[in-house]
Amino acid sequence: MDQYIGLDVSLKDTAVSIRENRKRIWRGKCPSDPKVLSQIIRKHAPHAKLVVFETGPLSTWFYHALTAEGIPAICIEARHAQKVLSETLNKTDANDADGLEQLAEAGFYKVVRVKTFDNMLTRTLVAARSQLVSISKQLSNQIRGLLKTFGLIVPKGEGRVFDANVRELLNGNSGLAVVILPLLEAWRDIRKRAANLDHQLLAASRQSRATKLLMTIPGVGAVTAVSYIAAIEDPENFPTSRSVGAWLGLTTRRYQSGEIDYDGHISRRGDGRLRGLLYEAATVLLTRTGARTECSLKTWGLKLRERLGFKRAAVAVAPKLAVIMHSMLKTGEAFNPLAGATA
Repeated sequence: MDQYIGLDVSLKDTAVSIRENRKRIWRGKCPSDPKVLSQIIRKHAPHAKLVVFETGPLSTWFYHALTAEGIPAICIEARHAQKVLSETLNKTDANDADGLEQLAEAGFYKVVRVKTFDNMLTRTLVAARSQLVSISKQLSNQIRGLLKTFGLIVPKGEGRVFDANVRELLNGNSGLAVVILPLLEAWRDIRKRAANLDHQLLAASRQSRATKLLMTIPGVGAVTAVSYIAAIEDPENFPTSRSVGAWLGLTTRRYQSGEIDYDGHISRRGDGRLRGLLYEAATVLLTRTGARTECSLKTWGLKLRERLGFKRAAVAVAPKLAVIMHSMLKTGEAFNPLAGATA
C-alpha cells in the first residue's frame, strides 16, 4: 500500500506523521536532520509514495538532502496549506503533520519549485549586500539626526564627502565627537564590506551571458539581472512569459462574488525582493533621460503616468519588464527598444 508522510519542520525538532489507506499508522518526533528523518521514513514507511513539508527556512536544505537519500519529497506552499491546517481545533506540531499527510493523500496542495544551492548562494549574496546598504543608510541618517540636535547641519553628499563634512562639523566639539565618531567609523566599515560584495556581484554578472543580455534593458543593472536569473533559474519553468508577472505578485487581484466584480491592488505574492528591484528598474526607466533609455516601453509608461500618476505607472511597467526579461532569456535576443509596449 502507498504511504504518505507529513513533516512539520522546526529549527530543533520535526513532527512526523505517516498515513496508509486513509489511516494514520505512525507518528512521532525527531531532530531536524534529513539523515535521521530518512532512517525513520525507511523504517516506518518502506513504501513511501510522497513526503510533504511546507516552505520555510530549512526547506531548501531538507528538499535536496531528502531527495539525495532517495526519499520522494516535495515542498508545498505554506500559505495554501495553512488555510487547511488552521481548521483543526488544537494547533500542535503533531496535528500539523497529520494535516500535511492528509493533504498529500488527497492531492490538495501546491508544489513549490525549490531552487538549487547555487542560485540560493546568489540570492544570499544579493540579500547580504542589500542589508549592508540599508544599515549604511540608517547610520548616515542617524548621524545627521543627532548632529541636528546641536544645530550642526550636514551638507548634502555621500561617501568621502559625507565623512569629511561630519568631521569638519565635529572640530572643536570633543564631547560630541566621542559619541559620533564611533558611528562614523562603523558607517565607513560597513560601506567597505558592501563594496566588497558589490565587486563579487559585478564579477558574477560579467561571467554570465544571460546577465549581460538582461542588462541591455534600460534601468536594469547587475543586481536586478542577477536576482532575476537566480529566481527564474530556467525560462522553461514558466509556460508563457506573461505568467512571470503573476508569479512575482505584480498582477492585480480580482474579487468576484455575485454582482460584485472588481480588480484590486497587485497581489504581492512571491519574491518581494525581486519585485522591489523590478519596481526600481521601472522607476529608473521612467525618470532617467538619455538616448539609451528611449524606447516604446518608456513612452507607454509616461503616457500612463499622465493618467494614473507616477507610482501606478511604475507598477504597471514592472510586470512588463519581467515579461520582456523572460522572453529575452528564452529567445537569447537582445532588448528591442521598439517592442514590449502594447497595452
